[in-house]
Amino acid sequence: MSFNLNKEGLSPLKEKEFRLYIVCRFIYIMALRMVGTVVAYELFQLTKSSFAIGLVGLSEFIPVFSLALYAGHVIDRSEKRTMLLKGMLSYAGCVVLLIVCTLPLMQQKINRHWLEYCFYAIIFLTGIIRAFAGPVSHAIIAQLVPRNILQYAANISSSTWLVASITGHASAGFLIAGIGVNNTFILILVYILTAAFLLSFIKRKPVLVTKKTDDTWKSVKQGLHFVWHNKIMLGAISLDLFAVLFGGTVALIPEFSSTILKTGPIGFGWLNAATDIGSITIIILLTIFPMRQSQGRKMMLAVAGFGLCIIVFGLSSVYAISFIALLCSGVCDGISVMVRSTILQLTTPDEMRGRVSSVNSMFINSSNELGQFESGFARQGLGLVPSVIFGGCMTLLVVIVTWFKAPALRKMQY
Repeated sequence: MSFNLNKEGLSPLKEKEFRLYIVCRFIYIMALRMVGTVVAYELFQLTKSSFAIGLVGLSEFIPVFSLALYAGHVIDRSEKRTMLLKGMLSYAGCVVLLIVCTLPLMQQKINRHWLEYCFYAIIFLTGIIRAFAGPVSHAIIAQLVPRNILQYAANISSSTWLVASITGHASAGFLIAGIGVNNTFILILVYILTAAFLLSFIKRKPVLVTKKTDDTWKSVKQGLHFVWHNKIMLGAISLDLFAVLFGGTVALIPEFSSTILKTGPIGFGWLNAATDIGSITIIILLTIFPMRQSQGRKMMLAVAGFGLCIIVFGLSSVYAISFIALLCSGVCDGISVMVRSTILQLTTPDEMRGRVSSVNSMFINSSNELGQFESGFARQGLGLVPSVIFGGCMTLLVVIVTWFKAPALRKMQY
């Protein structure tokens, strides 16, 4: 039985273009996660403030959230492979700017406050790119595999994202310690250009919109209307949104690592990777042995478990306990990601994938950045440890409310 599940779950890898896309996605996401880790580390060294890292999150959130709906309209009317390729090359340009900002000569010549503002401006630019590149990377999957194995392709894509995230987080810590921040950004640039080169071997894809309209707002409203009236999708997105918003600890890990756990850049890198290690472990298991029933209920219980893990992390002053708490939070988050991404792929019409993926990106992906800002802001008002405990408690409250207010999600199964 387990052999059949394994064969079924990995069947999308028989498609050549999907295999190429997965390798490309791995390298690109790894590079993006390295950028986040290195920028957070460097900013904390410059400012000694978690609030500054929160402002980085806000800098990326504003363009992602503001442009998401328009991006969906553009994606559905564009050739997705070319748009993704342009996004990668544009992101490479932003990394070049980060390389310039971290040159020893620049850091000697420019005031630290101006360097801080440069980081915010560059991350704002990456947010503009992400508003388009993020949703299109999801929308293109349906054009790479047959629809009958789309569920498994979504699982593999999520697994790839998380493995890349782990590798990016952890290797960034090692590289900062070994070759320095500037050289790490140079390596990141090489990774992004390599991913773009691999993507160029995938053929251009047809535009799937069946009924074009010049009315951009009408097109945008169609995407919003679809999500709003799909109660299960709306419930899954809302639950994940508020859990990430209140339960995110990314902005505070550099300060926890430095002041409470007393660890260096390598320990910091592994703490950053802990959540993703847990996520990829459970997603690999769920890819091989898919959940067969009660997926909605399991998703809600997993998000509640995520909140409890965040509370434990906030209370801990022992590195091993903190690492395990983040690891377990990743397991819970992985279940949530798996269920939500499968709902998104299975219930979205092909001609609306760009718009629906953009709505998803608007509320889920941008919530990571807004959650980063919320964590930094809460840190300023409540203190380091209380702000994390508060976030975990709010996550539990969100689950309780959703359990009673969204019965369709609780009873959902596919």
